Amino acid sequence: MKIHNENTMLLQSLKSDCSKCSGLCCTALFFSEMDGFPENKAAGKPCMNLQKDFRCKIHGELEKRNMKGCIGYDCFGAGQQVTQSIYSGQTWQSVPEQAKEIFDVFIVVFQLYQIRYFLLESIVIFPAQVLKNDIEALLEENELICSSKPQDIIIFDVEGYRSRVNVLLKQVCNLLQKSLGCENKKCPSDFLGRNFKNKDMRGLDLSTKLLIAANFNNCVFDGTIFLGADTRDADFSNADLRDAVYLSQGQINSAKGNRKTKLPQYLDYPITWR
Repeated sequence: MKIHNENTMLLQSLKSDCSKCSGLCCTALFFSEMDGFPENKAAGKPCMNLQKDFRCKIHGELEKRNMKGCIGYDCFGAGQQVTQSIYSGQTWQSVPEQAKEIFDVFIVVFQLYQIRYFLLESIVIFPAQVLKNDIEALLEENELICSSKPQDIIIFDVEGYRSRVNVLLKQVCNLLQKSLGCENKKCPSDFLGRNFKNKDMRGLDLSTKLLIAANFNNCVFDGTIFLGADTRDADFSNADLRDAVYLSQGQINSAKGNRKTKLPQYLDYPITWR
């Protein structure tokens, strides 16, 4: 059964373009060395490797230096939205008195863009067409907030909105599994470091599962749900992920694979997948 319709190009609009950003992910966010970042860094402080032109000094060495946090990160295009659209090209460097506001806006918009990604995919999942009006209403609200004034963005109730979206995403997942006849398919309780090579992974709900270092070599993931799954070092070599559901670029960046891995058309092969 085909899971998605042909309009998945909608998801291309949420690709990150660092050349149109101002290093917001490397500045606005907290990160720790333990999670695969260069240092323990407070939110609002530029990374020690961020240069004045907003480029990363060690970008070409991230894999060599084992910077898995940097490799796996993806903002869903929130950075260029904040820099180019909301602030019309101004940056935390050019208007330092607004730096905190810019960072706060980015953190909200990043969360909303991540949610928008899941809503945009929901609208192209065949079994979810009965929820189309509800999905479109949530998308319209998302787009309206992300094009609002900074102060309106900062005070927006992201958690309340997320809760409403989560109810809908759960409905989408239930409809999908029912359409595949997989609503009662047993899902393993533990994936950490386990070998699932050649196993049937179709239709499983892997939402929020810890898939760290699991071996999925040569598995097929038609209709498999990856919402919030932790894919760090999971091996998808030779696997077919073309019809996986709620799989993001960040999850792919964090995982292992090769050029024989089949990806959805809206996701890119990481440079580490040789």
